[in-house]
Amino acid sequence: MSNPIDSTPKPASHPDANQVNRLQRLSYLLDQSIPIPGTGYRIGLDPILGLFPAWGDAAGAVLSVYIVVNALQLGISKSVLLKMLSNILLETVVGVVPVFGDIFDATWKANLRNMRLLETHLDSPSPGPRKPVNPLVLAVVVVVLVLVLVAGIVVSVWLLGWAISSLLN
Repeated sequence: MSNPIDSTPKPASHPDANQVNRLQRLSYLLDQSIPIPGTGYRIGLDPILGLFPAWGDAAGAVLSVYIVVNALQLGISKSVLLKMLSNILLETVVGVVPVFGDIFDATWKANLRNMRLLETHLDSPSPGPRKPVNPLVLAVVVVVLVLVLVAGIVVSVWLLGWAISSLLN
């Protein structure tokens, strides 16, 4: 498996190719659409959104969840779902830490990692018959991610308040 950081969108070749191609373009936009001159390194909109305390990280997480919801529609397994959610959770939680979180967002690239997981699942020899999305699983995913976002916002606001009070004292 190639490094998710080095991946670029490639046309999918399975029955859900249009949906997968749309998700590939979104993950590329979020994680590596912007070259950093003179470095050969690329970032996307996700770490730029993360520069806006709390709300930027929340917006990035919502866009990342869109990829996971579509992956559920494409019939990913529970283990792949857990890996994808772990990628988003880690990026969101670490992302709320000022400066370090922004650097982490630019290097972790959860959306490209999640697309690699989805593509590997779809390209596996026998993914089995596609099962319909269980509404309960989808509801649990949404609730957990909303709680993570709220916790991230609370931590971000607390850190910002602490930093300001430290500067003023």
